[in-house]
Amino acid sequence: MTEDTPMPDADAIRENTLMYGHDDDLDDKYPTRPINLHKTLPFHTLFTDLFNPLMETQKRKQPAGARRRVGPHGHSNMSPHEAKRNIIQRFIANWRKQVGNDFYPAMRLIIPEKDRDRAMYGLKEKAIAKVLIKLTRIGKDSDDAKHMLNWKLPGQLNKASASTAGDFAGRCYEILSTRQLKTEYSDMTIAEVNNALDRLSQVGAEDEQVKIFQRFYRRMNAEEMTWLIRMILRQMKIGATEKTFLDIWHPDAETLFNISSNLRRVCWELFDIELRLQGEDTGLSLMQCFQPQLAQFQDKVGSFEKLVTRFKGDENDDTFWIEEKLDGERMQLHMMEDPDAPGGKLFGFWSRKAKDYAYLYGRHFDGDEAGALTRFITDAFGENVRNIILDGEMITWDMETDHIVGFGTLKTAALSEKENKTNKNTGQRPLFRVFDCVYLNDKLLTQYTLRDRRRALESAVKGVTRRLEVHPYIEARSHTEIEPALRKVIAESSEGLVLKNPRSMYCLNQRNNDWMKVKPEYMSEFGESLDCIVVGGYFGSGHRGGVHSSFLCALLTDKDAKPGDPKYEHCWSFFKVGGGFSREDYAAIRGRTEGKWHNWDRRRPPPFIELGGHEQNRQHERPDQWIRPSDSVVLECKAASVESSDKFRSTLTLRFPRFKLLRVDKRWDQALSIQEFLDVKSRAEKEKSEKEKEFKIEQSRRKKARTTKKPLTVVGDNAVITPYAGPVSKVFEGLTFYIMTEQVHPSKKSKVDLEALVKANGGRLIQRDTTAKDLVIVADKRLIKVASLEKCGTNNIVKPIWLQDCIMQNERDAGAPPYLLPFEPNRHMYYLHDDDQIDYEANLDDNGDSYARDITDVDEMRRLLDGVEIPKSKFSRDAFLEQLEGHGEDFSQFKTYMFQNVKAKFSGEVGSELRVRLAKNYVRFGGGQVADGGDEEGVTHVVVADGQTSAAKGKARVSGLARVVGLGWIEKCWEEGTRIDEERFQWG
Repeated sequence: MTEDTPMPDADAIRENTLMYGHDDDLDDKYPTRPINLHKTLPFHTLFTDLFNPLMETQKRKQPAGARRRVGPHGHSNMSPHEAKRNIIQRFIANWRKQVGNDFYPAMRLIIPEKDRDRAMYGLKEKAIAKVLIKLTRIGKDSDDAKHMLNWKLPGQLNKASASTAGDFAGRCYEILSTRQLKTEYSDMTIAEVNNALDRLSQVGAEDEQVKIFQRFYRRMNAEEMTWLIRMILRQMKIGATEKTFLDIWHPDAETLFNISSNLRRVCWELFDIELRLQGEDTGLSLMQCFQPQLAQFQDKVGSFEKLVTRFKGDENDDTFWIEEKLDGERMQLHMMEDPDAPGGKLFGFWSRKAKDYAYLYGRHFDGDEAGALTRFITDAFGENVRNIILDGEMITWDMETDHIVGFGTLKTAALSEKENKTNKNTGQRPLFRVFDCVYLNDKLLTQYTLRDRRRALESAVKGVTRRLEVHPYIEARSHTEIEPALRKVIAESSEGLVLKNPRSMYCLNQRNNDWMKVKPEYMSEFGESLDCIVVGGYFGSGHRGGVHSSFLCALLTDKDAKPGDPKYEHCWSFFKVGGGFSREDYAAIRGRTEGKWHNWDRRRPPPFIELGGHEQNRQHERPDQWIRPSDSVVLECKAASVESSDKFRSTLTLRFPRFKLLRVDKRWDQALSIQEFLDVKSRAEKEKSEKEKEFKIEQSRRKKARTTKKPLTVVGDNAVITPYAGPVSKVFEGLTFYIMTEQVHPSKKSKVDLEALVKANGGRLIQRDTTAKDLVIVADKRLIKVASLEKCGTNNIVKPIWLQDCIMQNERDAGAPPYLLPFEPNRHMYYLHDDDQIDYEANLDDNGDSYARDITDVDEMRRLLDGVEIPKSKFSRDAFLEQLEGHGEDFSQFKTYMFQNVKAKFSGEVGSELRVRLAKNYVRFGGGQVADGGDEEGVTHVVVADGQTSAAKGKARVSGLARVVGLGWIEKCWEEGTRIDEERFQWG
């Protein structure tokens, strides 16, 4: 006789309805889904039985001793990892015993950042603070209200509030613990919490949010509210990753999550640990988001020969592929037949984080749900393509410059293009660059080689220019072919390179040596050091909470201004720096500025500090506190390069800046000014035109001269010679100019600067247009007055770059009579009126080269030569990773990234064996490499032990290229948790 199947009790049925409603579709989609037999556990058990024990284990150091013995009760001395697994296993086992097999209600609260079924709440820290202030009826101007709203700031009343600085949930606990309505734990179950959170994700009005929070507040104590807030913010930090939870839940859980990104499916299809995924269950599915393959970062670029050997080619096939790394958002496109959809096809778009973007890029070819991309790609696929899954990068493309634009503009461009019903060139648009095809016509391709997948891609996708394109690649056979590609990347300020093994399969959610990325900013370091004034401070979070962890540096606008002058102490924001500081550095800055800081007031900002967006009444990169320049300190900083950015008032900023030295020897008014920085920039560009940036590649093959400084790279601005500071000439003598706008392309230059340029070279200026035919009108932006002049159709309009080209050409031809360059239609002409019969194309040869203007810029020459054979687009765009900065992320602060790109050779270990061994481990753990034996290729640092003799130190040098530092440098970096500048520990 078969055993009766247990039936759910009344509480379980009620909770099942509460969480899932009467949705018959769920039963159709998951016919074998588990149904709990009893009500879910109380909400507080999540942290009393799971989170808190995990965090305590995280803090506990692993005990030392002999090999662990296994007794009748398990390990007598478990490692922290084993202890964590034991805690999770106990919690899951208890759930199965007391509740049932449906673990999804708990899992979506344990790893809320992976739950894609619940919509985003639209609540960040300050919004939650406002809800809690209204809920608890705290005075808006009270200290407690200010502490919650300014949660990054240290508290002023007690030590507790200082310890919670940077921890919003901890700050809420501090405030709520004195106002909780009950001290004991609530009887609120996990199902009830999930139901309330579902409703919270569906409301947007603050009053509705307050009502839902009120229910929580009445039933929960302060500790429960604290964990609830962490779940809403999706900031758990409990000492275990989702990988650990998934692995313990079921051996195939991670595999299923990688192909579906669906936590509900993982919990409901894999509730029986004895059942394993088989065959087609382990593959991708249409309209199911998967976790894509990722590129492995290779920190050692000193030897490309060794790097290429990792592809494991053979005599018959040793090729590898080189692709440009794009600065956009990783995106997967799904397309399938749907007879009910307008156009007959249904689309899906998901980001790497599994965010659904079909609302933005489109679900159909036509109709209301044709978005920023799908309405334009009806001809992108072959006629026989029924369904397909593509992997690629969504980037922003500027149609005016025909260049890629930085990632930060993507969503704005997509929203604009979504409203573009007429297919007009709207300036910037989303462009989907496809580099892989993983599914085609009901066939899974992940088990095929990249070469085969590429053939399938090229046969299935025709593409639409500047809408959906197949990403090009270079097929290489020798490591020597990487260097030219890298040089091109540097010249074009690209995001980097990706090297791929064409013999490799597609591995979901993995980083391995089949895809390797190399970023230019990690290959070389900007050699110029800049001394800039600190004008703002940003409070940190976590262990840096309550104190300034990064600083806003600025450029002085007028160093000659005297007290009382409006320009005295006036400055423009330039960059934000938070890397490279030691505890002593922070203490020294704090000691010199303590008591001089002021909280930033958005309504009354300091008049002498201008932030990015100032002209639009915005405050980009607004600091938490500000300080007068005359009360501040000067920091010496270095960076990878310089790039354009509208986030800072200077319109330029440093790329990956790093603190080098506190300049106690400099007064505030000796810090860098705007003009001084432009001079540095101009010098660097001039150096670059004379000598291309050098790479430390294959030192045994090529011996390079030792340099003390590296040329400054201006990202997105490499083809520009700005600002020109040559001798005064008479090249514009006898001409009258009307400068209508500033210069925008290829670099920014104000209207005043252009007028000064004309005047200094013999030209005459007027400030209004006339009908004079000999008037030279200059503009680079379509302002109202420019559009009006175009409408009149009486005069041509010239771009500002023509002025600079004329001046530079006359300087090159010094001694010859001054002359004006003939116009080049694309480079020089902004607008041509209809009556102009001059054939400006005649000024160029068939390849677009001017007969009169010399080309001295390497990039322009390369573009010209490339155009002779196969026209290629030149990518020149901002590559700064604003998304990291915007989220407050800085990988340089993690110890595992501390020694990235460092290859250290240790010298003089006698008498310091233990210290050297520890230092080597620090380097390896921090992402660096240790040179063993006679391996000197690619060495970046020679580490000299203390007490080493001069003779031994002499042997430590490696080709004169590596930095020679003391052992203390590695120890200090490890102690501070950040990479300290080497010059403090440099030897020799």
